[in-house]
Amino acid sequence: MASIITGATRAAHSATATILSATQIQTGEQIHTKPVKEDDPVKHVTLDLAGKNIIVGIPGAFTPTCSSQVPQYIEDYDKFKEKGVNDIYVVSINDVYVMKAWKKNLAPGGTGVRFIADDGGKFVGSLGLVFDATDVLGGPRAKRFVIVSQDSKVSFIAVEEDASKSTITESSKVLALL
Repeated sequence: MASIITGATRAAHSATATILSATQIQTGEQIHTKPVKEDDPVKHVTLDLAGKNIIVGIPGAFTPTCSSQVPQYIEDYDKFKEKGVNDIYVVSINDVYVMKAWKKNLAPGGTGVRFIADDGGKFVGSLGLVFDATDVLGGPRAKRFVIVSQDSKVSFIAVEEDASKSTITESSKVLALL
């Protein structure tokens, strides 16, 4: 019985990832924001993408690669601001409690980097940037990506081929583009 349930769960996660992962957004396309959560588990917010913004998609809070990639964005926050960036959003298909705890863990003194919980995967799914991470993370997750947006349109996008690695989505690579 357990193997039937496990198989059904895996199939459901795979189907969900397929449904959520529409065609991947491209440079020049409009970003249609969906409700996400930042600090409150019942209050939805919509990302304000007016001006220049950075969206960093990560597969999972507290995972090794994400926990080494995101601190660079925290450290470089002022450099991004000097280059005219309004906000840096770190987005993950995690719940708001996990994202708040991870932010506190990475930046105990606070940070301007905003940690966003896309707990249902609707926002990341609308970007076409979801993959099935059931075997490692228990379900659909965000691909590792970075989007630079200008007035809600994609001006640059980088998506790691291997979500377990952070190469083209590093803070220093994005800073060099601005």
